[in-house]
Amino acid sequence: MPSAKEVVDHMMKHDLFSQWLGIQVIDIKEGYSKINMTVRPEMINGFGIVHGGVAFSLGDSAFAFACNNRNNLSVALDTSINFLKPVHVGDVLTAEAKELHNGRSTGLYHIQIYNQKDHLVAQFKGTCYRTGKTLA
Repeated sequence: MPSAKEVVDHMMKHDLFSQWLGIQVIDIKEGYSKINMTVRPEMINGFGIVHGGVAFSLGDSAFAFACNNRNNLSVALDTSINFLKPVHVGDVLTAEAKELHNGRSTGLYHIQIYNQKDHLVAQFKGTCYRTGKTLA
């Protein structure tokens, strides 16, 4: 059976959107992930701040890496995000996903997203459904 890191390496190799975001994997453990990315100019909205979908997508990727890394294909069942501070071009965002519940058919994860000044900019919550399928 592949390790948690091997599962996430496989996911990143095939996840073109996370690659486009510029996501770097910092740490992976069972039920846990820590990733980061640097915000680029094309990620701003019409008000000159970073589009909320960027923080959401970073949180969603951290969620996916944490809930799938036991090699049990899991898909999002429910997600939500709270935006706490604006994000700006040049910010380095770090998302840390922690497992709150690892059930047979569902999992619950809390993801905190910080900027380079260690300010909490968003909180993401995700519930996943475990399909029982594996990579190999």
